[in-house]
Amino acid sequence: MNPLLLEQVVNAVLYEGYILYPYRPSSKKNQQRFTFGRVYPQAYSAAQDGAEPFLIQTECLVQSQAESPVLEVSVRFLHPMAREVGSLPDSSLDLTNSAAHSFKPVSELRVDGNLFQSWQEAVEREVKPSPLSLRAPLSGGLNLPFCFPASQVPEPIRDRHGCVAGMLRRRQEAIEGLIAITVEPVAPDVFKITVRVLNHTPLGATELNDQDAVIMRTFASTHTILHIQKGEFISQTDTPVAYQQAAASCKNSGTWPVLVGDEEKGERDTMLSSPIILCDYPKIALESSGDLFDGTEIDEILTLRIMTMTDEEKGEMRRVDEHARRLLERTESMSKDHLLKMHGVMRVDRSFDENIFGTNTRLEGVSVGDIYLRAGHQVRIQPKVRADAIDMMLAGKTAVIEAVEQDAEGQIHLALVLQDDPGKDLGLMRQPGHRFFYRLDEIEPLREDK
Repeated sequence: MNPLLLEQVVNAVLYEGYILYPYRPSSKKNQQRFTFGRVYPQAYSAAQDGAEPFLIQTECLVQSQAESPVLEVSVRFLHPMAREVGSLPDSSLDLTNSAAHSFKPVSELRVDGNLFQSWQEAVEREVKPSPLSLRAPLSGGLNLPFCFPASQVPEPIRDRHGCVAGMLRRRQEAIEGLIAITVEPVAPDVFKITVRVLNHTPLGATELNDQDAVIMRTFASTHTILHIQKGEFISQTDTPVAYQQAAASCKNSGTWPVLVGDEEKGERDTMLSSPIILCDYPKIALESSGDLFDGTEIDEILTLRIMTMTDEEKGEMRRVDEHARRLLERTESMSKDHLLKMHGVMRVDRSFDENIFGTNTRLEGVSVGDIYLRAGHQVRIQPKVRADAIDMMLAGKTAVIEAVEQDAEGQIHLALVLQDDPGKDLGLMRQPGHRFFYRLDEIEPLREDK
């Protein structure tokens, strides 16, 4: 197992969608959060006729010929915490007693030009049952109840004179749950592992229609990590033929298990059962500088968007919480070289034979009529096929030849970079997205070779 790689992927899953661009509480996009891996209180699930789950289930296969293979299971999720901003009628109130009754929550409060906003933070929770032997009798399976208590912590908001102008209150509701694990032999030296996570948190009848009350008692971003000692997990995505029937009998609800680890080393001792669709051996791109809380987006796009924010918008983002503040500080201190690395990377697939279709050849130049063209010369684009909207938009544009290339079939193409492209330098560096390829009969030379 590669602990660092595992932790990177798990944290990305844990905080996926925690806060989205434009990374401000006032954004409508951030009014509905913790949308992945929700495990609701059972009473709420029943009131919704099962449309909202009160449990998630992971089932996968593990193979071991060892005498004493040991399974380790860990369940992680976010426990929502309300950060409430409120005003106080009397600045002399004792925050631990009287203030609790006179506290009046508001969406935001300004004190000496500083903005304080209500927000839903979260606390990371982890539950780890004791390791269990796959070959030891496990009558009825292993059931581990767990609970995390309610909490309430007040914090004064003081003005420039030191007087209490308001209060922050961080509040969590108690949550209760159960982890149930069963092990079933399905073939010689092959076992089916079942892990269920259930939310047994009590929920009163008056709270069933209160979404804030429901979310405060919901497990968010819930996922399961399974690790086997002296054994190997069998991929549920790319299952060997011999185990496909057994794999088909595995029922996964709300999550999907994938292999995690070093793919080149063939590590198969760890599975991550994620509420987000992943492939086997997921990993974070080396070029990513840190969490943006939206793994489906492109780091470069989100980073550039943050850079265009106004000072007021950045100020609001900075005061959201520590996650948003670190994201902003990382973006503001990012070097141009690091930003360039995020633009795009061409990775080599060592398993692919580049000669299977022949090899492309880069030419020094090519003649078009009586004009000899080579890299650096200018042409006008005149698409003939107009296969898509790009051809229509580029018609008549002036471009610079970046390279003259011949494909495996002997056809000659010009790699062109638009003259007025703000990202022209990236195109000349052969970065993706700034080069366009056209045949010789789709260009008009604009200067002769001297």
